[in-house]
Amino acid sequence: MTVYKANALSHITSSTGVYLFKKKNKVIYIGKSINIKARIKSHIENAKKDKKERRIIENFDRIEIIKTDFEFNALLLESQLINRYKPIYNARWKDDKSYLYIKITDDKNFSKIFVSRKEKNNDPLYYGPFPSVNSIEYLLKQIRKIFPYCSQKKITLTGCFYSKIGLCNPCPNVISNLKDQVIKKYLTNQYKKNIYYIKQILNGKNETIEGFFLKKIKDLSLKENFEKAIEYRNKLHLFQKLIYMRVYSNLEIDPSDSTKSLQELTVLIKKYFKKIKTLKRIECFDISNISFQYSTGSMVVAINGELDKSKYRKFKIKRKDNNSDLFMLEEVLKRRFNNKWALPNLMLVDGGTPQVFTVLKLLKKLKHDIPLIGIAKNPNRLVIGVDGLPKINHILTDPKYRLLILLRDESHRFAKKYHIYLRDLKFQSLPN
Repeated sequence: MTVYKANALSHITSSTGVYLFKKKNKVIYIGKSINIKARIKSHIENAKKDKKERRIIENFDRIEIIKTDFEFNALLLESQLINRYKPIYNARWKDDKSYLYIKITDDKNFSKIFVSRKEKNNDPLYYGPFPSVNSIEYLLKQIRKIFPYCSQKKITLTGCFYSKIGLCNPCPNVISNLKDQVIKKYLTNQYKKNIYYIKQILNGKNETIEGFFLKKIKDLSLKENFEKAIEYRNKLHLFQKLIYMRVYSNLEIDPSDSTKSLQELTVLIKKYFKKIKTLKRIECFDISNISFQYSTGSMVVAINGELDKSKYRKFKIKRKDNNSDLFMLEEVLKRRFNNKWALPNLMLVDGGTPQVFTVLKLLKKLKHDIPLIGIAKNPNRLVIGVDGLPKINHILTDPKYRLLILLRDESHRFAKKYHIYLRDLKFQSLPN
């Protein structure tokens, strides 16, 4: 989480996530955006003509920002934080009709899913609130295509309407009237699994869902059950569309900010790398994979403090024995230096001590004297590629590191995008 004081809003970066307007330690408003900086600027502009916006702007003294990889995660996080803090300017919380919730009933066999306007405190089967009717309806519509569920309150003798179009499958109404106990138990467990994975989606467990689909597709393909594998492939595509839509569509730094950030960064780098004269070209590298399948690497480039997409490069990992991110990173960098591209003034890798140590050994072997920094998460910190590998913490609160954070986020996006493309290409090759 990054904190910005009211007089330092120009330092806010254009990333995806959730922002909290605060007065002292009290949260007064929560919002989300794919471009937080632009959204906060719009609050300030709207305050000139809107009373509610004016109250927010006049009363806050700081803004806290929580970045998310994807817009979908921002939507879920926003709802969780609104539920926790109940900000005064998000809604009148005495009115139960202010927000909508996703309610999952706690039935033994056939939990149902509904849209609910009434909050039930401390009930883990309520998800939300969601401030937009459109967002909750879209979310449930897409989830239902991936994991069908029942929204009918009572069990009847025949299948419901949604069962006829494949959106309640297996249907609790049909299951309840089966006489074969073996089939009945099997279908009941299938329905329970659907509800389980829906909860995982609503909890933001993206990798759990992707891992589930990838394993099913692989197992079914090995058994040559291609028809069923294609069904799961299509559901994976729907899930990815839900998660990754409009991701990182506004990654940028204002030109005036980038110049200042680059100057401040240069001063910092010279403390550790005395020979450095310029940071004209900075390259950042990242690896993307799930269970070491369809692994990819990315190289993103900043020229004079601004992203230059024409110089981005993507790498499909070739070595079959690459069973660690470190081996993959080494392969990507070897291939990078085999090309006659301009050498960077600074290299940045997504990772901590292990990644920096691996790259330092490779640079020494290749006889390249290039300054190197790792940028790690949890907690966010820099690992400087010099003797002792010193660390710099609290980088999210210091504007001089904005460019490095932007490059890290962009390299992650670029590697992930290629990773998804390769997986889709593989799935599309399955026989129809």
